[in-house]
Amino acid sequence: MNMLELKNIEPRDYQLEIFETSKENNTIVVLPTGTGKTLNALLLSLYRLNKIKDSKVLIVAPTKPLCEQHKKTYIENTNIGKENISLLTGLVKPKERESLYKNSNLIIATPQTVKEDLSKNIISLKNFSALIIDEAHRAVGNYAYTFLTKKYTEDSEFPRILALTASPGGNKQKINEICDNLLIDAVEIRTEEDIKEHIQEKNIRWLNVDLPTSLKEINLLLKNVYKQKLQDLKKVGFTKPLSIISKKDLIILQNTFRKQLFRKNPSTFYGLSLTAFLIKLDYASELLETQGLKPLSNFFEKLETDTSKAAKNILNFKEVQKAITLTKKLNEKDVKHPKLYMLKGLIRKELQENPKARIITFANYRATIDEIIEFLNEEDNIHAVKLVGQKSGITQKKQVETIKRFEEGIYNVICTTSVGEEGLDISGGTVAIMYDQGSSSEIRKIQRAGRVARVKSGKIIVLLTNNTREIGYYWIAKRKEKTMKSTLLKLQEK
Repeated sequence: MNMLELKNIEPRDYQLEIFETSKENNTIVVLPTGTGKTLNALLLSLYRLNKIKDSKVLIVAPTKPLCEQHKKTYIENTNIGKENISLLTGLVKPKERESLYKNSNLIIATPQTVKEDLSKNIISLKNFSALIIDEAHRAVGNYAYTFLTKKYTEDSEFPRILALTASPGGNKQKINEICDNLLIDAVEIRTEEDIKEHIQEKNIRWLNVDLPTSLKEINLLLKNVYKQKLQDLKKVGFTKPLSIISKKDLIILQNTFRKQLFRKNPSTFYGLSLTAFLIKLDYASELLETQGLKPLSNFFEKLETDTSKAAKNILNFKEVQKAITLTKKLNEKDVKHPKLYMLKGLIRKELQENPKARIITFANYRATIDEIIEFLNEEDNIHAVKLVGQKSGITQKKQVETIKRFEEGIYNVICTTSVGEEGLDISGGTVAIMYDQGSSSEIRKIQRAGRVARVKSGKIIVLLTNNTREIGYYWIAKRKEKTMKSTLLKLQEK
């Protein structure tokens, strides 16, 4: 085989420094989104293939579109040759996969596919000289990355692991879990400050709106019932002060009751129904505060067909019935969350200033995305399209096609759920608008912000509703991000 090397791309100094570490150590690389983590995968792949004759490299990524992006990157930026690069997913028949494993130098696959093939002895990892793990923050719990790393280290004659992420997590315990699960020896982190000369400028603005009185009235009805039922937690032995109980506390408590179901204790059944009641009601309030009336209306419609005891108990409260009636009346009047009007105004202004602007809008819920798309497309010069996950019946092929049409300018606004946050390469985004902050996840915050300013400088606009949980979520995510960077830098120094 001829010497394998890069083409069409020149590594930056920090990428070469990271490469030197990854040659001799199992390394996790933490770089801001869009600053070239993949180039470190290319460098290590070529090095191992050149160094260890007849060996192979395995690259795993969580979704097929991400795998396709990796294949495209290797074909365009190395001389490996596309005939020696194979993309394997569950759509490729097992017999064909077996042949591709044997005849390719570079295998790109989802971890679930490789795990399945290992269990059926379709593949041996014996002669794989590198395992490259993309979106490594997923390596927690029972995710396939953990199994795959362990199996690879056991089976390979010359193992070397490279893990890539922009955001491994906000607390030391989670970061340590990822490093332990991926058998990491070295941490290489570069912050935006470290490599600022290579990062396009991001102009970040926070814009706040107030809930109108009519929406506040519905929210007050829901919160009053929630507070009443919180008192009942004392009956099941919950001792934490009720004023500081979070959704996370309720989910943990619900799981505790689930584990005790085998005892068939009446208090366990009561506790399970009570936590379900509180979680559902809290969710309704969150939808109203952060999303608007249509998503709340959808929730109420589902609640009325829900046969669970918790749902029936919620509907028995006259305050809830009043909230449902008010929601229907306001929907009939086409009352919308004030963020929708602000969003349309912002996009209209951006397109007036720059008709070639490409705007990415993030929202947590598909119902909200549908409402945003319908509302924005009322404007003649706004051409908005949604990018959602496969659970909504959208194929991965359609996802890739949608991104391409956005990049070509057929659409100038793309509205996306979490599917647009992780890894998918949406090039040319000049503005990112966070419609909601429906989570305190630092990973989500970093992933969303990374979708703009890849090629040119970009704006990030965060919409927040005053005096709601969104404000708290935003600052918690900021604090977690700061903690994550501090923890990683300490690990790197060890």
